[in-house]
Amino acid sequence: MHDTVWFEIQGIPSVTVASIEFKEAANTQARALGLEDARCVFVSHPVQDATDDQMRSKADAVIDAVVQALAEKVK
Repeated sequence: MHDTVWFEIQGIPSVTVASIEFKEAANTQARALGLEDARCVFVSHPVQDATDDQMRSKADAVIDAVVQALAEKVK
């Protein structure tokens, strides 16, 4: 989340991609860092032990959401 906030401050559209397990933590951190409406996309959990093929599948499942989020302007 720190990277997303830093990039947004620089005027570079950014999206945090994280496991759905960390959705509330990401939202809490975004608020604490002053970017309440940070763009986030969440993949299915777990990630840590996922194989390369499973990670590709997770990425394929959210790529459209990431592109759409990047196209949206943070308020």
